[in-house]
Amino acid sequence: MERRDEDLIQQLMTHDDELRALYAEHIELKHQLEGFRDKIHLSTEEELEKKRIQKLKLASKDKLMELLERHQSHHEAH
Repeated sequence: MERRDEDLIQQLMTHDDELRALYAEHIELKHQLEGFRDKIHLSTEEELEKKRIQKLKLASKDKLMELLERHQSHHEAH
């Protein structure tokens, strides 16, 4: 996610509960993934969990970007 997207999210979160919740989820998943980076070797279960979290993080990013686009198109229409 680009810095300008994150800046826009920060601005819009005060007025959009859905965006705030999605961003919080995205950040939590990011922190969970960072925990796996510290390990040299992952067990099979850890590898599967890492992949599951990566998919969830990507899905949350897609939803965030969709909401941002909706906000931007709404803003441009007015």
